[in-house]
Amino acid sequence: MATIKPFNAIRPLPGLVAKVAALPYDVVSTDEAREMVKANEISFLHVDKPEIDFDQSINPHDDRVYEKARENLKVMIQKGVFVKDAAEYLYIYRLEKSGKSQKGLVTCLSIDDYTNNIIKKHENTLAPKEQDRINHVKYTNAHTGPILMAYRKNPEITAIIDEWSAENPAVYDFISDDGVAQTVWVIDDESVIKKMVELFSGVSSLYIADGHHRAAAAVKVGLMRRMENPDFTGNEGYNYFLSVLFPDDELTILEYNRVVMDLNGLMEDELIRKIGEKFDVIYRDRAPYKPVEKHTFGMYINGKWYGFRTKSGIFNEDDPVARLDVSILQNNIIAPILGISNPRTDSRIDFVGGIKGLEELERRVNSGEMKVAFSMYPTSMEDLMSIADAGQIMPPKSTWFEPKLRSGIFIHSLD
Repeated sequence: MATIKPFNAIRPLPGLVAKVAALPYDVVSTDEAREMVKANEISFLHVDKPEIDFDQSINPHDDRVYEKARENLKVMIQKGVFVKDAAEYLYIYRLEKSGKSQKGLVTCLSIDDYTNNIIKKHENTLAPKEQDRINHVKYTNAHTGPILMAYRKNPEITAIIDEWSAENPAVYDFISDDGVAQTVWVIDDESVIKKMVELFSGVSSLYIADGHHRAAAAVKVGLMRRMENPDFTGNEGYNYFLSVLFPDDELTILEYNRVVMDLNGLMEDELIRKIGEKFDVIYRDRAPYKPVEKHTFGMYINGKWYGFRTKSGIFNEDDPVARLDVSILQNNIIAPILGISNPRTDSRIDFVGGIKGLEELERRVNSGEMKVAFSMYPTSMEDLMSIADAGQIMPPKSTWFEPKLRSGIFIHSLD
């Protein structure tokens, strides 16, 4: 059963939080980050992407970059941008955009729950990306970016979160530059904290939605610290990692579309004929085609849009991975027709988060950079949890969660 732990968050002053809070390090490029922090020396990107404070020639994995992250965080704390809460609390973090709201519980989770698979995963991690976050945690001695987690909705937990946020003033309430309303409450009542801990002790599984590399890095650093301190008590900060837990029905997954550089030597009509062997063509026009149900796909090529629907028997409906639309597209078009067997490493394919819209697919193809684009229907939370429960792994770039949690609102110290 799941263990949650209140913690002394290191948080920005209310008047500064809007300038501090930043998008996660892995959804903005270094060049984009440099633009974002112009005239903003307290943006958390100075901690999460400290290479922006160096010349462009710097290797982002140079030890000096991680040292800069530590230095920037230390300076912000010394200047009073951040203040550490006096006691261990839980926090409510609400994100609202376009009329949709999601409220999560900010807490720390046990590295033992991760290793014992109470915290379930659905992605493989890459060693270089994992090492980058390991270095960042070790140098800053902190978890600086919360991990997006899900649990199957629990009415009692929801009721407490809703009641607390309705009856208590928010400590932060601002709109981030991407138009998301960000609101935070502090749960500082010991009886309520105790009740929440008790309720989560009855939750059998937690699911990593977004942040597999950060979670893996936090756990590995925690295990290293245990080896370095054989008399550890289990209460030290490094035994836990920073997370935000949301009920599964409040999270939004957008589609993760694909663009491909060439047609693998095929002519356009040959490509469409081959696709027609396993899919029915249900749409052909110049207006964009956005799939509105599972097992349908859009394709943009040469100024035209097509819509396809799977024919029966082309995938195993009993296999939670094989029945994913990203798997169906990969196994029936991307690999056998376009010749991309490993989308994780093949430079001929790229991935476009649904937040950018179908216009971005058209732009990439019309520019000549790419030859063909595929629009997808989003993976569902139930798909994600079923795969994680089965101990299986999703194909790369299967989910794009939106809105993104902001970094810099909560920091968890390893001490």
